[in-house]
Amino acid sequence: MRLDLTHIQRWIAPGSKVLDLGCGDGEFLQRLEAERDVRGLGLEIDPDKINKAVARGLNVVEQDMDAGLTNFPDQSFDTVVMAHALQAVHYPDRVLEEMLRIGRQGIVTFPNFAHWNCRLYLGSRGRMPVSRFMPYNWYDTPNIHFCTVKDFEALCEERGIRILARDMVGNTHRRPLLASAWPNLFAVTAIYLISH
Repeated sequence: MRLDLTHIQRWIAPGSKVLDLGCGDGEFLQRLEAERDVRGLGLEIDPDKINKAVARGLNVVEQDMDAGLTNFPDQSFDTVVMAHALQAVHYPDRVLEEMLRIGRQGIVTFPNFAHWNCRLYLGSRGRMPVSRFMPYNWYDTPNIHFCTVKDFEALCEERGIRILARDMVGNTHRRPLLASAWPNLFAVTAIYLISH
């Protein structure tokens, strides 16, 4: 399981109601149900991933986040999770607002495109970075809104979104000292717990 997903489990209360936006094949939601006893619902747009999630015994709704989440009532979930999907939606600001309308709190993770390795790659090669972590070319990437730690925090400030906690993931499983001290430069993945 991705390192960012193991970090956010501690922010999800046992027995809570969780919506996982962009749940993929459901691996994370399945783990939450097993280890945290959550009542989970996944939202996904890719039919193959939906089939895999359903095969795991999960409840999944086929829906495009960009089309809105109006089918969910206000405060209908304790936590809404959007892991590594913020950069892939057309309207990330609207999706964040909807997350916090339907959930008491939100958890967002995204790749930090200001990481020093991305900067070095772009600066030295003059091309968009391709790596093991982000193995896409500029023309076939699902990432359409490149975001940095500073960009996300500025958006939160503009929209009145409170950052309750944040965690940064570096390149290793150890506590990332550099990523924590200078997240915009050294964090590979940013993780935020947010609310209104």
